[in-house]
Amino acid sequence: MFYIFLSLVAVILIVSLFIGLHPTFGGNSTKKQKRVYSGFGNFSNGKFVNRVPTKMSMSAGDALSMIKDSISSGKDRRPRSPIPVSTMDWNKMNSEGDSVTWFGHSAFLLSIDNIKLLVDPMLGPVASPVSFAGSKRYGKDMLHIIDEMPFLNAVLITHDHYDHLDYPSIKRLKSKVGHFFVPHGVGTHLNRWGVAQEKITELNWWDEVVFQGLTVALTPSKHFSGRGIFNRDTTLWGGWVILGKNTRFYTSGDGGYDSHFKEIGKKYGPFNLTLIEGGQYDQRWPWVHMTPEEAIQAHVDVNGKNMMLIHWGAFTLAYHGWTEPVERALQKAKEAKVKLMTPKIGETVSLIGEFSVPFSSWWKMD
Repeated sequence: MFYIFLSLVAVILIVSLFIGLHPTFGGNSTKKQKRVYSGFGNFSNGKFVNRVPTKMSMSAGDALSMIKDSISSGKDRRPRSPIPVSTMDWNKMNSEGDSVTWFGHSAFLLSIDNIKLLVDPMLGPVASPVSFAGSKRYGKDMLHIIDEMPFLNAVLITHDHYDHLDYPSIKRLKSKVGHFFVPHGVGTHLNRWGVAQEKITELNWWDEVVFQGLTVALTPSKHFSGRGIFNRDTTLWGGWVILGKNTRFYTSGDGGYDSHFKEIGKKYGPFNLTLIEGGQYDQRWPWVHMTPEEAIQAHVDVNGKNMMLIHWGAFTLAYHGWTEPVERALQKAKEAKVKLMTPKIGETVSLIGEFSVPFSSWWKMD
């Protein structure tokens, strides 16, 4: 028994040491930062909190059912063959016209007023702190496209989870990015990865900045954060509003459905385009991610004109079929008369004027 105890202690020490030393886990907020956060209405007892009390745990029954699903529920959760990726049209991306290019999941390049913005650049091979565990990308990683990207005026991060803030991507990107906009606390991760503090702006919900003529605002979402065992909710999460001369844009970040969408619509709408998460949902965690139907309603709430569904098409993080999010969203969009565009991964969509809404059932590969 004593040797078992020593073994457990040794394992705990090794894991703690690994988390403390390996850079992929990021940094931790300083005491000075925490004193600043303590004055925020969305920070309590050392943690960031949602605007409404949110249950962030599962019952024992839900936990057991999830273990059962992880063993037995494998049908159609991943594509059977590599998914198609369009040839990148760098000339179109580099042009002065407003455009958006989706790279799968929640990563996309946005050009507004010829300002190039990369959002949630998770382009690495696995949504995990280690390469041997976690959800692997459908197909090869996309890190190589970073070398082909134009100079990026800014990178925006919605929160610090591994499927949104990727250490290999940031390491490869940081030398060609002018500035980083992140929720409070996320800058500590970037600092540890070599991004200079003067290149980072941290925001709270509803904070606005003017960046090279664009209005950039962090908006609320109902979610959580954390990259390690001991730092849950020590950084903030949110969505982004970006307002240009002709394009009014909103992306939700991750989070469950709630009344904040109507508030965002009232304050910043209407939007020419919304990118809203509607994948990786489950009845056991409705507070964390929206269903496709809720995503359509969120688009309506924020007063959006055209919509793209995100948080699908790259990683399997839940127990539904990998194409289920877009298929359910299309059905709901038809009922709600919402213009839902489904471009191929890597396809650049022009946002000039009354732009056409591209539709392609690219996921029907068989």
